[in-house]
Amino acid sequence: MEILLQILILIVGFVILIKGADAFVDGASATAENFKVPKMLIGLTIVAFGTSAPEFAVSIKSILSGNTDMLLGNVIGSNVLNILLIVGVAATIKPLVVKNNTVKSELPIVILMTAMFAVTIADRFFDSNAVASFSRQDGFAIVITFLIFIYYLLDMNRTKKTANEFKKLDQTLELLEGIAKPEEVKEEQPSMKLWKAILFTILGIAAIVIGSNFVVDSASEIASILGVPDRLIALTIVALGTSLPELVTSIVATRKGEVDLAIGNVVGSNIFNIGVVLGIPVAIFGNINQISFSIVDITAMIVSAAALYLFARKDRRISRREGVILLILFVSYYSYVVTSGLMA
Repeated sequence: MEILLQILILIVGFVILIKGADAFVDGASATAENFKVPKMLIGLTIVAFGTSAPEFAVSIKSILSGNTDMLLGNVIGSNVLNILLIVGVAATIKPLVVKNNTVKSELPIVILMTAMFAVTIADRFFDSNAVASFSRQDGFAIVITFLIFIYYLLDMNRTKKTANEFKKLDQTLELLEGIAKPEEVKEEQPSMKLWKAILFTILGIAAIVIGSNFVVDSASEIASILGVPDRLIALTIVALGTSLPELVTSIVATRKGEVDLAIGNVVGSNIFNIGVVLGIPVAIFGNINQISFSIVDITAMIVSAAALYLFARKDRRISRREGVILLILFVSYYSYVVTSGLMA
């Protein structure tokens, strides 16, 4: 009877999550239009932070309760899922065009922060006598790198705004000189008013967080009833549950043609997962002294980030074929996770 109740809660969580993601994409996109902010920036910040909220909540809860496997598994699993599953599914729906700036700037930051995370938790792979740990100093270093990334985003947006102002000035001068027609300088109107866009964004975030909590809590309870090991729960059910906002948001955004939001959401979420979900709790609450994840888990996280960068760098797009390759990598890695978890 208990497991049937948890399955019902799981289904309700999915419904709330999907409806919330739909409203959130519409609200975030309209907010970008109202503030004349590039949608990629909205995807890298507001959307990424909103969809990373479940991971952050799980992270705080895990480190306070001493369940560090749940925290690390949540970050590792979510980052692998974000790329292999979410980008893979989105690309098979519609090939994803990746902006030049994303390839040159944002994706290298994903590689950098992923490498920093991997090196800091892989002590015993470099020294067999070392105890794998993630110190408060490591947390501070990652948070500082994340803050530099945020400063870069703000500076990039300020530069674009200045360029747009000069463009508008040129168009106005052309209009005065009779070179341009009035309709050429007419600004595109936002799809909804600012207050409504903000309301949609807030309600969307709330629904995403509530729905994700329902899904994660019920799925974890089902796993506990069935006697599944903690590491398997962390890398699969919790990681998938907390990545559902990114998955649903990216699929909805791709179907609506908002490719910038889809790519920005995944890139931003992976950076937020390491910088905020992991870095901030450890910097505040202290060290993680026992790390039980294998070299395969860490390798999967690095390979997924590298694959995304290489695919995007080749021709500035993620094709359907490359999306299928990402999904094959996803199935391969999680076959190992499930097999090794059940045999433990």
